[in-house]
Amino acid sequence: MSDPSFSSDSPWLTGQMPAASTPSGFQGDPIGVRHTYPLKVRDHGVGTAFGLLMQSLPYAMARFGLLLAFDVAGIIWLVVTFGGAALLSHIANAFGAVWMIACLVGIGWFWGAVLRYTLHLIACGHVAVLTELITKGEIGNGSESMFAYGKRVVTEKFGQVSALFALNAVVRGILQSFHATLDWIADMLPIPGLDSLANLVTMILRAATRYMDKVIFSYNLARNEPDPWTGTREGIVYYCQNAEPILKTSIWIIILEKVLSVVLWIVLLVPAGLITVMLPHSVRETGGLITVLIALLLAGTVRAAFLKPLFLIMMMVRFHTLVENQPINAEWNQRLAGMSDKFRDLGQGVVAAVRRW
Repeated sequence: MSDPSFSSDSPWLTGQMPAASTPSGFQGDPIGVRHTYPLKVRDHGVGTAFGLLMQSLPYAMARFGLLLAFDVAGIIWLVVTFGGAALLSHIANAFGAVWMIACLVGIGWFWGAVLRYTLHLIACGHVAVLTELITKGEIGNGSESMFAYGKRVVTEKFGQVSALFALNAVVRGILQSFHATLDWIADMLPIPGLDSLANLVTMILRAATRYMDKVIFSYNLARNEPDPWTGTREGIVYYCQNAEPILKTSIWIIILEKVLSVVLWIVLLVPAGLITVMLPHSVRETGGLITVLIALLLAGTVRAAFLKPLFLIMMMVRFHTLVENQPINAEWNQRLAGMSDKFRDLGQGVVAAVRRW
């Protein structure tokens, strides 16, 4: 089966986009614009983002429930790890060290191989729902429940969803290469005298790239892009074209995230202390450390379930409004191909997809 919307000399396959011309196969679109979709939400402020989070609250609660279950397992793991190491150390210090390492490796594998992928699937379903709310104002024309719609999209686009899990690192690598070329970021900092703080600049860049894989997935869904590689390339180019306003949004995300995270941790020290009191005596000997660790676990759960989706929504709305009716700058495609091998490799994904069809 062939797809007439792609041709062997497509600019996204060759990496040579002609300036001021319509991309191959999309003669009906405005010049340089390959997407047309409505936007019901244009305000990327915290209030609007919070409203969308509340509308899609079942997904946030599902994420919270999964992470909370993992926290409970994590607390049990802390008891087993530290308690077991303490007991075995009475026999030989080496036994305690081996036990500690084994527990750390085991939990690391579970987080990387099982939990992260499960959370990724939930997040993609959430993004699908949020994209509908942002572009159409309702879920599946009002005929489907939130979970039914998200499950259907993830199932139908399982290949894209799975590719996105791997593309996360690729997208970050490409954007890091792009960020290395920027010399104006310090000028955006809202507080004078901070232009020499490299760590703050790094946090801004990380805040921008942390959500871009999901933002690009939302872009693909909004424009009904059948090939994730094409949408990813265009999403990255659009990010570079709009880097300054996106990074300005990232500054406020960092401020909100740091403030709210500290407040959460302080508030959760109380229940963490109560949990510590109920633990075995051998574990309570390091009560202060255990209380801090439990509070960090609980704060991380609340942050991942509610704060991160809130900031993701802000980035999604900001991106969609910025690229609306905006032509792709052909020069950025060539510049990115010149500065990043990973960006050039994305074109191979397009070729492979075309050949399969």
